[in-house]
Amino acid sequence: MDVTIYEVARRAGVSIATVSRTLRGTGPVAPKTREKVLKAVEELRFTPSRLGVSLAEGRHAANGIVFPNLSGPYYTEVLLGYEEVASELGRSVVILSTKGRTRVHDLVKDLAGRVDGLMVFGHTAPDDLVAELVRMGMPLVFVSREPLAGADTLRSENTESARALARHLLEHGYRRFAFLGAPIATGDDVDERWQGVRSVLGGAIEAVPTEHYTVECGYQAARTLLRAPARPQAIVCSDDEVALGALLAAEELGLAVPDELAVTGWDDIMAARHARPALTTIRQPMRELGARAARALDELITGARDTPRHLVLTTELVLRASCGHHPQEEPR
Repeated sequence: MDVTIYEVARRAGVSIATVSRTLRGTGPVAPKTREKVLKAVEELRFTPSRLGVSLAEGRHAANGIVFPNLSGPYYTEVLLGYEEVASELGRSVVILSTKGRTRVHDLVKDLAGRVDGLMVFGHTAPDDLVAELVRMGMPLVFVSREPLAGADTLRSENTESARALARHLLEHGYRRFAFLGAPIATGDDVDERWQGVRSVLGGAIEAVPTEHYTVECGYQAARTLLRAPARPQAIVCSDDEVALGALLAAEELGLAVPDELAVTGWDDIMAARHARPALTTIRQPMRELGARAARALDELITGARDTPRHLVLTTELVLRASCGHHPQEEPR
């Protein structure tokens, strides 16, 4: 098995970035540190063949991306935004989807050894491995995760938008609510959305889990919920795909939306505006998340900066017909 830059850094007791600077000659490295790195390279018989032409041109070979899942419009939009910028920067992209995979720790660690930096979605990578990569100086950017020491984080605003959505639903006169979403992990986007609506609605809203963030899971969960004797007047969904499933369940059960049931989503995927009724949702800049992540990782890899940043992007409440009647519906 080929020796990786990750193993060289561990043997030399330095960061991956320091190994990269030593081999590339792209930044200052103390003589003693350089000696340790070169000694580790010799002992391990490390051949940085993957750098190849990129070394000569001063470019890096590849960025790694770790996603929990590659299906669905949300992940697609984030990935498109990332790839567009990575292409502009002359970077190739290696993608790891962990859905249905075992030995995730080993898979992510192996990927880390084959790329110059990682973008990781949420809590997809095990926490102990994340801590190890941070200690090693691996350039890291996390998307949709709470701030983490030693790495960049990028996420969309969730809590205030969720509160605004909840207040709007109260203005329509609804008093019984359900929050439809996958199992909630502390600190992730869905947890922040749940905390936001609950801070306004209190005991009037209950959390109803779905297995995944998909149309099918939203449909199954909503169908069960809406057949109960005391069904909610409004369903707040963790994302638009779950909400589209809830709309299908309501239609199947003969419930008119929004006259008999309000449904809201999150993300503002293309299908949200074309649903009937059109879906009230929170618009978040999905493609911009990916684009900013690519630029942030490039800055960390090239040494343009070495101080982590934690950025929160603005979101927007988009009112459409699915939550109630409005004087003017949002046309987009």
